[in-house]
Amino acid sequence: MSQCGRWAVGGTSMGHLDDRRKYARIGTEQVISYATLDIQDQLALGKNVSPGGIRFEAVGCEIEVGEVIRVTFNVGDQTVVAIGRVSWATEVDPITADVGLEFVEVDPEALRLLEELAETTPSV
Repeated sequence: MSQCGRWAVGGTSMGHLDDRRKYARIGTEQVISYATLDIQDQLALGKNVSPGGIRFEAVGCEIEVGEVIRVTFNVGDQTVVAIGRVSWATEVDPITADVGLEFVEVDPEALRLLEELAETTPSV
C-alpha cells in the first residue's frame, strides 16, 4: 500500500522502454493527483501521457510496483480520471520517484482523445 510521509520505492528501473513502447508519448508538465483506491489524493507532476498510461513524479510517498492507483489529469479541456497499475517506479532522489502507470480503466471518450493526440503530437 502507498504510504505518504516516508519513502520507499519498489520495482524496476525504466531501462530501455523506448524500444518496447506501444503508444507515442505526449509530453506534459502539469500537476496531477493520484491515490490508491483507499487513501486521499496526493499531488504529483505529470511527465508524459499516452493512451496506455501516464508517467509522473511523486514526492514523499511509498509506491509499490503492481499497486492500483487512481489518477486525475487534464487532456485539453477535459478532466480525466483513470485507474491504473504501477508498472515501474524508479527512485530519483531520497524523496522522489519516477512512476509509470499502465491504465486498466479509462473513460472511452478520454481514451479516444488521447489516441488522437498521440497520432498528431511528436512523441517524447
